[in-house]
Amino acid sequence: MVFGFGRKEHREITPQQLAAQLRMGAALVVDVREAEEYAQGHIPGAVNLPLSTFQPSALPDPAGRTLVLNCLGGKRSAMALDKCRAAQEAVDTHLAGGFNAWAAAGLPVER
Repeated sequence: MVFGFGRKEHREITPQQLAAQLRMGAALVVDVREAEEYAQGHIPGAVNLPLSTFQPSALPDPAGRTLVLNCLGGKRSAMALDKCRAAQEAVDTHLAGGFNAWAAAGLPVER
């Protein structure tokens, strides 16, 4: 959805699209769930930056890859994207359906 004038939507990618990007080394996942949630299972290689302390300036250097934010279902990653937009960070992508969708698709989970 688009709210307000001149605001662009968040770009969503599917778990399958993200898995393909990760296989090609074209994406870096930033998981914005809290540390306890992250420890229970996350996308392999994901960096944990909890939304409760999220600062766009703390995002890792993607080294030419697309930064993709994720959470459990998509709400918190959208909130983190809003913070990125406010800080003028060039991050606009998150995982549709979040970690739940990733796990439901039978994709690898790291613990």
